[in-house]
Amino acid sequence: MLTLVRFIEDDYSTLINWIDSPRLLLQWSGPHFQFPLTHEQLDRYTDGANTIEGKKYIFKCVENNGTTIGHISLDRIDKYNGSARIGKVLIGAQNVRGKGYGEMMIRGILQFAFQELELHKVTLGVFDFNKGAIRCYEKCGFQIEGLLRDHRKFREGEFWSMYEMGILNEEWKETQNELKAATVLL
Repeated sequence: MLTLVRFIEDDYSTLINWIDSPRLLLQWSGPHFQFPLTHEQLDRYTDGANTIEGKKYIFKCVENNGTTIGHISLDRIDKYNGSARIGKVLIGAQNVRGKGYGEMMIRGILQFAFQELELHKVTLGVFDFNKGAIRCYEKCGFQIEGLLRDHRKFREGEFWSMYEMGILNEEWKETQNELKAATVLL
């Protein structure tokens, strides 16, 4: 069982230790941070998060034994249009990758988005080479809505393309009994 718990300043060091290269930082966050990741950058990222009137929720993913294994956010919350965007998804602990925890995190954040926030649509972006993440998102009901070609520059001469994926509330409801979701604690 996994729980999504509010990401706070005490959690910064764990995340900073996981993000150990410019490549991983760009995969995790897009252009929002500079390598190396710092406490100051994370302070700006978490400012205004996890409040009822806020536009983003940031969580760490915790196993039953209390070990933090991942990170995820739900931001760009637009209550008028009923939409939000999943971002900064990471299973940081190497020893637990490939065990289905990513799926549980995604299902937990979708449950929060669709049941608690009563949203209509959730989107995300994923680089086209991240086949494992794409499979995970598809298992959770996301559909590819488009490809943004050469969307991010990694370094001179190397550009990454990104799939835009989305899921609607009614599509999510159809998948509810298939797999376990992480519990969300606010």
